[in-house]
Amino acid sequence: MSGYRSVIKSFPFSMKEVKAKREVPGDLLGLKDWAGLLGTQFCNQKGQDLGLGPEPRAERRASSEAGGRASGEGRGRAGSGALASVSGRSGSRRVRRPPSLGRVAVVVDQGSGFIKAGFGGERQPRLMLKSSSLVPTWDRPVCTRAPGCGLAGGVERAHPIKHGVVVDWEALEGLWERLLVGGLRVCPEQWPVLVSDSPSAPPASREKVAELLFEALVVPACHMASTALLALCSTGAFSGLAVEAGAGVCHATPVYAGHSWHEATFRLDIAGSTLSRYLRDLLVATCPDPSLRALPRKAITQLKKRCCYVSLDFEGDLHNSDRHHPVSFCLGNGCSVCLSSERFRCPEPIFQPSLLGQAEPGLPALAFQALQRVPATLRTRLANTVVLAGGSTLFPGFTERLEMELEAQCRRHGYGALRPHLVAKPGRGTAVWTGGSMVASLRSFQQRWITRAMYQECGSRLVHEVFN
Repeated sequence: MSGYRSVIKSFPFSMKEVKAKREVPGDLLGLKDWAGLLGTQFCNQKGQDLGLGPEPRAERRASSEAGGRASGEGRGRAGSGALASVSGRSGSRRVRRPPSLGRVAVVVDQGSGFIKAGFGGERQPRLMLKSSSLVPTWDRPVCTRAPGCGLAGGVERAHPIKHGVVVDWEALEGLWERLLVGGLRVCPEQWPVLVSDSPSAPPASREKVAELLFEALVVPACHMASTALLALCSTGAFSGLAVEAGAGVCHATPVYAGHSWHEATFRLDIAGSTLSRYLRDLLVATCPDPSLRALPRKAITQLKKRCCYVSLDFEGDLHNSDRHHPVSFCLGNGCSVCLSSERFRCPEPIFQPSLLGQAEPGLPALAFQALQRVPATLRTRLANTVVLAGGSTLFPGFTERLEMELEAQCRRHGYGALRPHLVAKPGRGTAVWTGGSMVASLRSFQQRWITRAMYQECGSRLVHEVFN
């Protein structure tokens, strides 16, 4: 574990100090570059604590087109160098790890609002695209009831991921093709892909992701890692509580020794997109101007990001007009919008879902329940590292409010000795992608992939044995 921590705790660093020569464009850093910069001795760890799978081996596209997974025997001979033995789909498998791929990995964090992509070893994602995509209406049913879905010209806007769960696999496939081929300008058949996985996604979703990657995009190898684990890795931790608040969903996930604690994971379906709609409703209620209702979603999002903050005393601020601190925001069309109490009322549903008519507890209560669910012997250790991740944690005052309410929850339920320590890095909006970039660059991680040969031999159910 010391090898991992010594690298991750020192990341990121000045990219000007190293000129790495890699097979991809840009300023990628290899493991030797990291070792030379940091003076680190890397140990040959097997990475069991990360729960990661076997290492990749490049497969040619021609072999993938020879017939799908059904031709098991022929492909078993073709992949015999990668698989030592397979005793059937339901039995145990012993896998002999093949030699490493000569390329760095493509790292993808697929969220409800945005999908981020780049190369392992880089500090920031190369691309951040909206997770929605345009599709023709003549070959799929039109979502007439969904606001903002129907568009002119025979196309509609599809949202393949909602509340962290994939709901439209056809649209996701098109989005991935646009991301890899048109955005990153890579040939999917030649690049291993590490993709993030929502902590509350159903198990069948991982199988579908594997099918999409291996059968539609024909990648040589893939890996799936929980967003909670990757968020912790971005801070150099492998045990702790990941509190994520993105565009579509919030999660509180305990992670111990690199393994997500699914039984103690809690989710809240109030997140950034919900807050944007709530801000629009607040503005229209204050000033029933038709122009406010007609504001595009992008303008509302800008208002939310630039003007809103989390109150440390919501009731006190709400009933005292001297604390409202009104501001005016100028839109691109020359109009201006004035925000007063809407500035701190907008993010409040994350802490009080009852404001939106929902009876579920807020994010601080869910974070406490997650800590309460783990064994008492691990509770203090996990509470010492509460990592924040996601764009909706970037509101000013969010960290202080969450820490204050989490400590209050501990005292209220008889855990006064439990003092949660929050870790809120400035770049936590892309923490999941950054963690994936760092992990994918480690030498010991290169033994943790699922290869095409393994997938062809064992099928998509292999993801549950390798990544669980």
